[in-house]
Amino acid sequence: MFLAKVHVSLKPTVNDPQGLTIARALGRLGFDSVDSLRAGKYFEVKIEGNDKVVAESDVKSMCEKLLANPVIETFTFELEAV
Repeated sequence: MFLAKVHVSLKPTVNDPQGLTIARALGRLGFDSVDSLRAGKYFEVKIEGNDKVVAESDVKSMCEKLLANPVIETFTFELEAV
């Protein structure tokens, strides 16, 4: 069994209103050192099986088809045996 830790974030050229709102709120809370902030998504997916190559391929397909919007988002993932 494998655990995939997937990080999805907006491409740098895409506006991030959620990130801007959070950054402003942090400033109002006294965190003046925050210059910018980008919001994203995090998923943990457990994959049954023993073949790491197949698991990596499956996670990549999941990201491309559902977890991330390839037009505006990028993704990375780590895969570890559990």
